[in-house]
Amino acid sequence: MQDFGKIPKSPEGKAERHNFEFGPFTLNSRKRILLRDGEPIPLTPKALEILLLLVENHGEVLVKEELMEAIWPDTVVEEGNLNRNISTLRKALGEAPNDHQYIVTVPGRGYRFVADVEELSDDHWQPGSYEVQPAGALEPATLPHDPASRVASIRTISIPSPSIVRAQAPRRIWGVRSARLGILAAAMVGLVLVVAGIYRLRVGPKPILTETDLVLISDFSNFTGDSVFDETLKEATSVQLTQSPYWNILSDSKVRAILQLMMKPPDTRLTPELAQDLCQRAGCKAYIAGSISRLGNEYVVGLKAVNCKNGDSLAEEQVTADNKEHVLKALDGAATKLREKLGESLSTLEKFDTPLEDATTSSLGALKAYSQGWKKAQINDADAVPFFKRAIELDPNFASAYETLGACYFNLGESGLAREDFTKAYELRDRVSERERFTIAARYYNYVSGDLQKAIETYLLWEQAYPRSPSARSNLGALYGALGQYERSIHESEESIRLNPDTGTQYSNLILANVSLNRFSEAKRLYEQAMAHRIDDPVLKVNWFGVAFIEGNTAEMDRLMAWAAGVPEAEDNFLAAKSDAEAYFGHALKAREFSRQAVGSALRSFQKETAAQWQMDEALREAEFGNLDLARRNTSSALALTASHDTQILAALAFARIGESERAEKLANEIAAQYPLDTLVNSYWLPVIRGAIELNRNNAAKTVEILQAAAPYDLASPQAWSGLGGPLYPAYLRGLAFLHLSQAGDAAAEFQKLVDHRGFMRTCALRPLAFISLARASTLRGDTAKARSAYDDFFALWKDADPDIPILRRARAEYTRLR
Repeated sequence: MQDFGKIPKSPEGKAERHNFEFGPFTLNSRKRILLRDGEPIPLTPKALEILLLLVENHGEVLVKEELMEAIWPDTVVEEGNLNRNISTLRKALGEAPNDHQYIVTVPGRGYRFVADVEELSDDHWQPGSYEVQPAGALEPATLPHDPASRVASIRTISIPSPSIVRAQAPRRIWGVRSARLGILAAAMVGLVLVVAGIYRLRVGPKPILTETDLVLISDFSNFTGDSVFDETLKEATSVQLTQSPYWNILSDSKVRAILQLMMKPPDTRLTPELAQDLCQRAGCKAYIAGSISRLGNEYVVGLKAVNCKNGDSLAEEQVTADNKEHVLKALDGAATKLREKLGESLSTLEKFDTPLEDATTSSLGALKAYSQGWKKAQINDADAVPFFKRAIELDPNFASAYETLGACYFNLGESGLAREDFTKAYELRDRVSERERFTIAARYYNYVSGDLQKAIETYLLWEQAYPRSPSARSNLGALYGALGQYERSIHESEESIRLNPDTGTQYSNLILANVSLNRFSEAKRLYEQAMAHRIDDPVLKVNWFGVAFIEGNTAEMDRLMAWAAGVPEAEDNFLAAKSDAEAYFGHALKAREFSRQAVGSALRSFQKETAAQWQMDEALREAEFGNLDLARRNTSSALALTASHDTQILAALAFARIGESERAEKLANEIAAQYPLDTLVNSYWLPVIRGAIELNRNNAAKTVEILQAAAPYDLASPQAWSGLGGPLYPAYLRGLAFLHLSQAGDAAAEFQKLVDHRGFMRTCALRPLAFISLARASTLRGDTAKARSAYDDFFALWKDADPDIPILRRARAEYTRLR
């Protein structure tokens, strides 16, 4: 349930930026990329802009306040934002903590770039520059445009010196003067005309839309009577426009939120009248309206950009297709021409103009099913699955359909099915737009191969190419959270919410990150903000259930349980969360009953992998409580349902914790062979499983050695874990190993991590058990008073616990001996 740079005000008007070299680094200002020995180093757009300003002004002190105003010109930000970006730059440049060879802090003022910098220009005549030919004619080349840059590069213009004209000997003195003045005037007029021509060619007319203008895409008016065009052409238009970073399209979640405020169903068709009303409410500049009609055997497709304020047409295109099969191709051409008319540069039109049949599908039927599925997925993932399956049946090479189907399965807890579809999408990634290619690659690295470093690099490149897209930041925030890097998770999630404040996932990730850092008041503020935006997201609410549990707010927990009852995408999650909450206090019987209900609810929704997850959640609890037979039976039942990635991992751990080392080792070897690149499998789960196996074999020293590899990931929230919070398993097992070695101090330090990280652990039952182990460590040191205090803390939590739990009986016997 884990979701998880004296500074100009802005770069505009600055002299041409060049390439810079310092140390092993090359900074390309036009392409917005930093290279080290020829290899790209991922940086966020803000960090890269800070580095550019520092390098361009090397040797000078850049004041913090002016830096922040230059980088965030339209936003009030805290100094911490700047400090975090500077820290990111220092890490990227490989600076030691106390040896800043590139960026030096000037206390009380700002920062100075101190390394030697060599400034290099691009080739003298770069693509996109203008040269005045000898005859005076101007030949424009393609204007460059970097989608990650706020302004286009400024090009140098070469103007030849005017020719020297020798006049005949004058008859009168005033004639000489007049002739000279005439020549000078003619030269000046020519120069003015040349400069004006260059200006018109370079600057051109003011674009109708800018990169910051919000645009709404309305539904098409279908006059053909053929339902295959319903929703299909709107989806095709959306794909065509959103593949470009120039377009700032109003998100589906924002549209649904505004429709809700207008007291309309979330799937209401956006007619021109409704579109104009909605886009005024959203603060859009324009909406895109489309129509299709039939003229004999031909189809007439129209696209129009309409001013939201007065309904005037800003630009329009109309094309014909000679048959139904060519409608998408005709629409594709119309959308490209409309993009040009509205002000998009030629460079982005050329770079981000994948033909619709390649970016989506050539099958209108498949695109219709995909469009319907996408609409359903905005409300309920389960309802969308059949439509995406139908799209794939109609076009087995429809990459985006595989990717979106995988996302639905992942959100439903069916990670094995999600991996199959993400893999197929990755194999077909050459058949998508540039934006979709980023999505597919990132999800493959994140959820299939598990190579999280490649996933992070892909998300950062995605951010640079599409700086206004919240998706990359949202996913990157979740990934940083899964790795236990909560400050980074907060930064990315905050940026995502700034770009799109109406999606539950971002709020959920941000709340989890803050709670994991014990920032409960901030988590509460964020939840209230989400509720003010009328976000009704099951994952957000189940994570809020965990916060209510920490605060002892049983009334809120009961209210949330009532809300989830009977809701397919929520009920089993809340039943499993309630099971964890009961187990935390030793209510084993109640916990088992809620687990049984969670499994049943998941199976009723045909989610076998999710049902197996809830069984493994119970199996691991029973193993730690000492109920070995129950743990064994639950593990076997889960494996009978599915042998997915997550189930195998948790089953291997459960077998290791109940002493079945051979079965655990066999599963661990299979997992290692299947996922050789998976970061968390190899750095978290396999060390935990193999450490537990060595503990069974009384090789405690080997356990400690194996688990050192997992130390950087102690606070990770790995995907396979299904509990609400925790688990801090590497620290827990290291503590047990140190107890076996009679290293009481080291053991106590490990168990104290579980106690101190209250927000991170939430309902995880390992936290109350950590008090028993703390008491044992104190007993080992001869500190009876401290041991008794730790036991008292445990008994206070388990005051109403079921009396027959083995670990509780042992704790009571140990406590009696202390007296």
